[in-house]
Amino acid sequence: MIRQLVPTRVDPSTAGRDFWNRYHELRRLRHKELRPDDPLEPDDVAEKYMKKPNPFDFQHYYEISREGVMLSWLHGESVAPANPEYQTNKHLLWADAYVRIEERRQGIASLWLPLIARLMDELGSTVVGMHTDQPSGHAFLAWLGGKPKLTDIESRLRMSEVDWPMLERWADEGARRSPQTKLEVYDGRLPDAMLPQFAAQRSALLNTIPFENLDIGDIVVTPEKIRHYYEVTALTGEVPHEVLTRESDGSISGMTDVSWYPYRRTMLEQQFTGVRPDARGRGLGKWIKAAMLLHVHELYPDAEWVVTENAESNAPMLKINRTMGFKPYRTAIEYQATREQLESRIRSV
Repeated sequence: MIRQLVPTRVDPSTAGRDFWNRYHELRRLRHKELRPDDPLEPDDVAEKYMKKPNPFDFQHYYEISREGVMLSWLHGESVAPANPEYQTNKHLLWADAYVRIEERRQGIASLWLPLIARLMDELGSTVVGMHTDQPSGHAFLAWLGGKPKLTDIESRLRMSEVDWPMLERWADEGARRSPQTKLEVYDGRLPDAMLPQFAAQRSALLNTIPFENLDIGDIVVTPEKIRHYYEVTALTGEVPHEVLTRESDGSISGMTDVSWYPYRRTMLEQQFTGVRPDARGRGLGKWIKAAMLLHVHELYPDAEWVVTENAESNAPMLKINRTMGFKPYRTAIEYQATREQLESRIRSV
């Protein structure tokens, strides 16, 4: 029976309502199993995001269904030639799959392996990456031959437990220790004229993130990619907020950003925080994170949680977050396997 199931490619831009109905049904089941405490992304938001063309990354969508019921879903992502990261990341394919609970342990997940191999061959990829925070996922990826490359910790901060006087002290101390440094706060889109400088500094800071043993190429942010991101936020309702520090010469020395979504009003997502290596040791990281939290607390008084993620090896940022009151919530591991390892497992099935 399983051998009769065939993975089918999905084009969100032309998919009919029958597809969306079975996709959203499986998406809700997955959310109930894996993220029951979090708000569910509305159907229309998920559809808008998937239908939006992305000139910088290829999106690969596939389903395995039987009699109108989706049993499994796979989403792959790879860089497109228009992406400035293409030369150093074109060997990578990132994949994510889910099998509904009652259909597991029948070999459905293994049906994705030949498809992933074909995708890798078509794209010229030599490494596939997958992540999981579930015991079943760890077992499957170990069976596949994947090697754990990066441990990622999701932490959460309960707003009612924040030491607000401490954050006010951090903000005051940051300003006092760097009197020539200016703090800037932006809600929504950054000014377009600012994007070239911001993109260049963000690229430099992102490439200082510890990725442990993960095979990953250069991270390159451009004004064009930021504008595309803003087009997506306009569709999904996401509201970005940016706090940065600027030195007396006009250069950006630190930045942190938070996102708010109308469908998850009680939760804020703390995204990237980075301080230029030559500007560290002055408390800029604590200053911008404190200033941001104080700012969004005023903007969103009904927010109850702040969610963030950090590599387990990112000790400096984890130390700041723990001091702020962030507590570990879940741990995920990023696995990677070579095309050869994948082929070996395919032959054994």
